[in-house]
Amino acid sequence: METLPLRHVLTLPAMGSAVRIARETTEQVLTEWGISRCHPTVDPALLILSELVTNSVQHAAALSPNVTVIYAAGKGTFAFAVHDRHPDKPALFTAVTGGSSGGLGTVMELTLGLGGTAVVRGDADGRGKSIWITLPL
Repeated sequence: METLPLRHVLTLPAMGSAVRIARETTEQVLTEWGISRCHPTVDPALLILSELVTNSVQHAAALSPNVTVIYAAGKGTFAFAVHDRHPDKPALFTAVTGGSSGGLGTVMELTLGLGGTAVVRGDADGRGKSIWITLPL
């Protein structure tokens, strides 16, 4: 992350409108950073982001009143994380190997198909997590 100089943080209430606002903010941030809306990574990134924010809203809202999206970019890389304060950490790679057709399966299929990476990082206190997606541009 230290090599990605462009940063933006968005915190929203964990409710349905968070998905739309996160998508719109992503488009605005990418435009401000000079990444074209037509870049082939942008549409898949928006879908991945939408799935992750939706999961936070649906599964974490009871323990996490907010969802935070952290954006970062640098030469040839766009990264983002979706953070909530629910302690459960999803098994991302089980979503792929287990043949999941749900949201996390889609996230992993798109991420890996673009040559990207996905990592779950727990909060230091064990009461939350961030799912980090890094995609090449």
